[in-house]
Order: sequence, then C-alpha cells, then structure tokens
Amino acid sequence: MAAIVVDKVVKRYGGVTALSGVSLAIAEGEVFALLGPNGAGKTSLVEILEGHRDRDAGTVAVLGMDPATGGRALRERIGIVLQEGGLEGELTVIETVRYTATLFPKARPIEELIALVGLQEKMRARVRTLSGGQRRRLELALGLVGDPDLIFLDEPTTGFDPSARRQAWELVRALRTFGKTILLTTHYMDEAQALADRIAVIAHGRIVAEGTPATLGDRHRRGARVRFRVMTDVSLQDMPPPFAGKIGAWIEAEVKDTTAALHALTGWAVARRVELDGLTVVPPTLEDVYLDLIAEQAA
Repeated sequence: MAAIVVDKVVKRYGGVTALSGVSLAIAEGEVFALLGPNGAGKTSLVEILEGHRDRDAGTVAVLGMDPATGGRALRERIGIVLQEGGLEGELTVIETVRYTATLFPKARPIEELIALVGLQEKMRARVRTLSGGQRRRLELALGLVGDPDLIFLDEPTTGFDPSARRQAWELVRALRTFGKTILLTTHYMDEAQALADRIAVIAHGRIVAEGTPATLGDRHRRGARVRFRVMTDVSLQDMPPPFAGKIGAWIEAEVKDTTAALHALTGWAVARRVELDGLTVVPPTLEDVYLDLIAEQAA
C-alpha cells in the first residue's frame, strides 16, 4: 500500500512554474530519497505533502488523506524535521521534548527518545549551549516525539560530524524496521546511497529519474572506469580499444561494456605475459549519475 501518492501536481508562483506535473508513489515502510539542486522544486513538493502549501493542480494522498484538508488527523501521524528548526534557547533538552510531547496523543517516552538520538548526557542542558550537531539531534527527537507513521527528514545530518552521521543513519534504519515511512531530502549522495530504498531526482519542476540507488539513471548499465599500469617494457599500441594509444604511468579509460573490455584487456595481457599492476574497476558513483542527470537537464 502507498503511504504517499502524487499525481500530476502543478505549483506556480506568479509566472514561475515550480512543479510541472510531478507524479510519484512511496510505499509504506519505504525510505525514499528526493534529490535535486536548489530551485528544482523539492521544497515546494515536500511542503505540499506536509500540508503547508497548496497545489494549483493534480492530486495528492498522504496516509490516505489529502494534506490540504487532512488537518489534525494527518498532523498527528506525521513527523517533520526541518532543515532549520526554531528552538527556544532557554529551555533544557528535556523541557523542549516534554513540551512538544504534549501536542500529540501518543507521544513516545521522553527519556527513551532523548537516549535514542544520543542526547542523554545533555538532557538537563539548555538548548543555547548545544553544538550545531546536538541541536540537530534535538530537532530529530522533536520530529519523532509523536511516534509518527510518516517522517519527513530535510537534510537531517547537516552539521553532524562523521560519527554522529553514522549514528543518525542507524536511527533511520531502526525506524524502517519499525515500519515507518521516511521521505528524505539530502545533498549527501553517500547518505542517499546508504539509506534509501528508492531515489527520485527532481530538476526544473519535473521528476527526471527514479530508481534504486543501484539502478538510478541506468547506473548499472553505465560501464566503469578501468585503471592499471604495465610494469614491463612492451608496446602498448596494440592494446584493445579504448586502451590503445594511452600514455603515462597509469592507463585509464572509460568503458561501456565492462565485461567485454576486461576480457579483451586480460586476453591481451595473458598473450604477452604482461602483468596488469593495480588493475581496478570503478563503477560510476551515485554522485556521478546525479550530476550527469542534472547536467542533461541544464543542456
């Protein structure tokens, strides 16, 4: 069953079209990453899903409700972690979470939640004394306090050090095991790679690609970069393409059909008893694919 269904949604601001017929579906229990450059329409789409912005055309269902009319019934079932939250600096961590918990009918246990986001040692500290990463953890706790079925995570690990980021990832994975649906927006490609079941890329108000981290933009069909060096003194001119004619200590080439290219290369090396030192095959990263997709839209 789908937690979110978006069909041909349009949003305009005066003469500017921010969303131009966007359609997508997110399954219950799925971690779905929405990627795109600034100004692509990401924020407009997410705000429509959260019920904070009206659409001009199209239909939207979030947990079976129209977010434009879902009201309190919908708000009680969603959690939102904004990119920049407004926290009261003079309250302590536990006071902040306790106050927010009063707004929900089925709030999670306060101290358990604070421990879940790794702030138990700062429970009595005032918010103004927290580091940027600690404030972000508190904002994450506030997004989870109502035990939501659907969680919107907007750049959830901004300001985190590497260790804190990995801890946050483990929290997201744990939420998935509890059956929570998560819509994640992030500029960190490794974060999308590590967490998302599926990814959509939005550019110029349209979804330009959708798939798993492994298949997005035909990533699994894009070939790879092959790199090696030849330590013996042999002619490299008769190497199979696309390696023939390459010069330098290291030989590198982009190949489309990785298996065929490696078969030809290793066959050449075996026939001449040449060792391919440091032979590596590096497929395109998610960031490579993302940048290619954005560049294609800008062309």
